Amino acid sequence: MARIAVIGAGMGAMAAAARLAVAGHRVAVYERTETYGGAVRRHERDGFAFDTGPGLLTLPAVYRDLFVKTGKEPLESVVELVQVDPSTRHLFADGTEVSLPNASRAGVVSALDAALGSDAGTRWGDFLVRAREAWDRTRRPLLEEPLWPNWSVLADREPYPSVPHKKLLRTRRAGTLAEVGAWELRDPRLVALLESHALAHGLDPRVAPASAAVLPYMEHAFGTWYVRGGMRELARAVYERCVARRVEFHFGAEVTGVLEKDGRAAGLELADGAVAEADFVVAGVAPDVLSRCVRGTAVREDGDVPPPSGLPSRMTVLVALRGGRPRGAAHRTVVHAEDRERELDLLFGSSRGLDARPTLTVLRPDDPGVVPDPDHEAITLTATVPAHADRDRPASEVFDDHADKLITAAERAVPDIRERLLWHEVRVPADIAEATGAEGGAVPAPALAAAEGRLLHPSNTTGLPGLFTVGGWSHPGGGLPHAGMSGALVAGLIVEGPEFRGSQ
Repeated sequence: MARIAVIGAGMGAMAAAARLAVAGHRVAVYERTETYGGAVRRHERDGFAFDTGPGLLTLPAVYRDLFVKTGKEPLESVVELVQVDPSTRHLFADGTEVSLPNASRAGVVSALDAALGSDAGTRWGDFLVRAREAWDRTRRPLLEEPLWPNWSVLADREPYPSVPHKKLLRTRRAGTLAEVGAWELRDPRLVALLESHALAHGLDPRVAPASAAVLPYMEHAFGTWYVRGGMRELARAVYERCVARRVEFHFGAEVTGVLEKDGRAAGLELADGAVAEADFVVAGVAPDVLSRCVRGTAVREDGDVPPPSGLPSRMTVLVALRGGRPRGAAHRTVVHAEDRERELDLLFGSSRGLDARPTLTVLRPDDPGVVPDPDHEAITLTATVPAHADRDRPASEVFDDHADKLITAAERAVPDIRERLLWHEVRVPADIAEATGAEGGAVPAPALAAAEGRLLHPSNTTGLPGLFTVGGWSHPGGGLPHAGMSGALVAGLIVEGPEFRGSQ
């Protein structure tokens, strides 16, 4: 039995902790804040409850596997999963709209053809077939195995089988997601539909590789799910599974250093001067936080992928409304930006700002557990924003102004939102930074192949033997499913050793 110290109580860290405890190890988690879940938080006020992190779940099989492998209770015995249908209602800039059914290719094709015409659904369906091929080519090395030592193979090879495009006597293939949209989908509304999946993860479709096609494919193939009571209930279930498996949690315990002995990780130093000795250390924190804790030793292994930088953050507006949720309202609506180029330039260009109305996600859960009574409604508005939006104005002023823009944009999805408004609260990048420790409130994206490795994440092993990394900032990247996969990989590497090659 080994002693294992875990830094942070995010979803990936807790997933690793539960698996390691079941394997017979003594596991202790040290969390800087006073609660678990990382970015998966909940805000409560006046009987309303809101998710302030992810609001929906894809690939629930990841957490089903976690609960099967760590005990006899299945996931559905501790949380209620609800498949969201329609998956998403899309409101496009030209006034057209479409509601897409959940996990039904035929249904999606039919809905797009009916709403957009001109064989739009057929083109999207053909795109999904190609996206599936990219998924099949990358699923195992990107999600189910430790990062390959020769990861450059993933960096150099584009797995998306793009359609040849002839222009000026030259034949080209799409190398970016934007080119996939322009050359293969050929409709600005389908382009907006495609690119909204990249924007939701903080990715610029103009430079994101064509392999980002797997993001909409994952939703299409595996469905979109809501956890009754909010996504915080999933975090609670994972935490309670850890406690049931005798994982120790120490909250308000800031780690200031990783101990080294005989050239390997040997425990933790805490801000209060205490020392926690360990045989292995698992770090579920952002790269800059970990670098401050490891003194005099390179955290990254030779040949490791470079750490990501300059990632955007998210802004969330929590809206309490008088009046009940209308029957038949879509759980999720995406309100697409009116000016795509303006939005992308402000998010990813050198100016960085919040002057334009962004692509906005509106979540309206049909859940009595998040409202004080049936005569009220809780709505969450979320948009991708730069981590540093305007250095010449106070952040509070910038984001308050932008919150008003988001509410205005949300009027397309909820026309009476201002008339029904009781109050709203704003969650900004600084709140994410406080919860997760990530500089600027940056949010990591899922790992993707190609693009010279820019969207791969550092491996779970490090340059210091005995020190492993877990969660969104390490392989296989950000997002709830990926965090759970990361926990499984780290547990496998510790229990089975470096020969571990993932689940079969």
